[in-house]
Amino acid sequence: MEEMERRSKNFIEEIIEKDLESGRVKEIRTRFPPEPNGYLHIGHTKAMCVDFGMAEKYGGKCNLRFDDTNPTKEDVEYVDAIIEDIRWMGFDFGDRVYFGSDYSEQIYQYAVQLIKKGLAYVDDLSPEEMREYRGTLTEPGRESPYRNRSIEENLELFERMRKGEFESGEKTLRAKIDMASPNLNMRDPVIYRIKKEPHHRTGTQWCIYPMYDFAHPLQDAIEGITHSLCSIEYVDHRPLYDWFLEKLEIPNPPRQYEFARLNINYTVMSKRKLRELVEKGYVDGWDDPRMPTLRALRRRGFTPASIRNFIELNGISKTASVADWGLLEHCVREDLNKNADRVMAVLKPLKVVIENYPEDLVEEFDVENNPERPEKGTRKVPFSREIYIERDDFAIDPPPKYFRLKPGGEVRLKNAYFIKCTGYETDENGEVTLVRAVYDPASRGGESPDGRKVKGTIHWVSAKHAIDAEVRLYDKLFAVENPDDIPDGSDYKDYINPDSLIVIKGAKLEPCLKDAKPEEKFQFLRIGYFCVDNKDSKPGNLVFNRTVGLKDTWAKIASKQQAGNG
Repeated sequence: MEEMERRSKNFIEEIIEKDLESGRVKEIRTRFPPEPNGYLHIGHTKAMCVDFGMAEKYGGKCNLRFDDTNPTKEDVEYVDAIIEDIRWMGFDFGDRVYFGSDYSEQIYQYAVQLIKKGLAYVDDLSPEEMREYRGTLTEPGRESPYRNRSIEENLELFERMRKGEFESGEKTLRAKIDMASPNLNMRDPVIYRIKKEPHHRTGTQWCIYPMYDFAHPLQDAIEGITHSLCSIEYVDHRPLYDWFLEKLEIPNPPRQYEFARLNINYTVMSKRKLRELVEKGYVDGWDDPRMPTLRALRRRGFTPASIRNFIELNGISKTASVADWGLLEHCVREDLNKNADRVMAVLKPLKVVIENYPEDLVEEFDVENNPERPEKGTRKVPFSREIYIERDDFAIDPPPKYFRLKPGGEVRLKNAYFIKCTGYETDENGEVTLVRAVYDPASRGGESPDGRKVKGTIHWVSAKHAIDAEVRLYDKLFAVENPDDIPDGSDYKDYINPDSLIVIKGAKLEPCLKDAKPEEKFQFLRIGYFCVDNKDSKPGNLVFNRTVGLKDTWAKIASKQQAGNG
């Protein structure tokens, strides 16, 4: 935290502080403007953290405004999901939930004003013809033959567009700016188009809809936004943003500032690609824990605190970069290490019979829930004659430096006893089916009674008390670092990681997990961090999702850097 306070201000903070000091603005007002045509993904969280975070830091307010100016793929389902995701992330927008469609009449009247000023005209060019007339980066565009229609004719045609007298795509309203501008966005951009499709809020009330570049600055102005913060791809659109506000003589106009968007390796952020993954069955829905959507990350066990910390560590700048998925995993490990209870779970069970332990005896051991949080206390863990250990924790012919159980070898059962292998049984394929052992009664609690050293400590679960569960081991969805940049002729879907999901049925867990609630998080000792699935897990049919393994490469890198700085 101290390091975070010492960090230098980012360029947006410097702009805001200068505006407050100069008196240009008295209260900061930002907005988060998602489109309700899909689910939020982790790329959106950067904008969310910037928009809400800046307002929060400087005592201002951030509006939630849905950019619903395109009825084609918008749905109330996405509206509800976005509201839920933002609240889950811990951001407060109070009662300030707005929709672009709330301002339909005002935006329409602004368009009428442009026509009356001779700064907008109705065009009959088709989309193909418009592209042809637009020109290129090195060649100026050509003016539309309909550009010089009279103000009266344009007003009449625009009103008829509103009344639905023309078909979708038949006419558009364009701003009259400069077809020779070096900025292609200024070459008479379309500001209204005809779409005869029902809207999720206004139904069939409107059949013409404003383009984002036209609606956005005006919606900002209507809401009194002071700082319109958006991703860097809108930097070339800023002159257009300012042009509309200037020509419409908006008092105290908002100002737009751009920052680099969030890109992460081993994933894709394109809505089109994410939708394709869902619709073609490569993943099991938008909340599949391998997806980068917030719903998926939540289901997998990532926490709002870990995601916000990840965004903070990546910083805010104008320079594009690619964040490492490993850093996000590091952030969630840090959070869960502090807050998740430790439990024992055996994913691939192998039964061990402790032959000198009384058959009808059951003992209970007091086990600490979280060494990082002593106030979380202890729990009772039952122990009996038959236990389960991990299949990988026993080897007939082990490799060198193998400190787990082997014939004649001794290990410590975590918090319980020392046991020594006396034999084992195999099936016709040579697979070990049972291990026989004896225990040292004097080693209760896992303590050495005579000072002898036992290097190996393994986890276990009492067979009599174990509960069954399905465990899903999730990993990165793609096997290549940049699935958006693949060789010619390849398809990004060809690089889906075949091991991105491994389902283990019949795992054996501590009985304390019997009543675990959806989204409750635990550290399975020696294995990783897991979360109760919030969709498929039911009482009596528990499903746990692996959030992340225990190995933390980022922590090792940070440790080496600290040692070097010291």
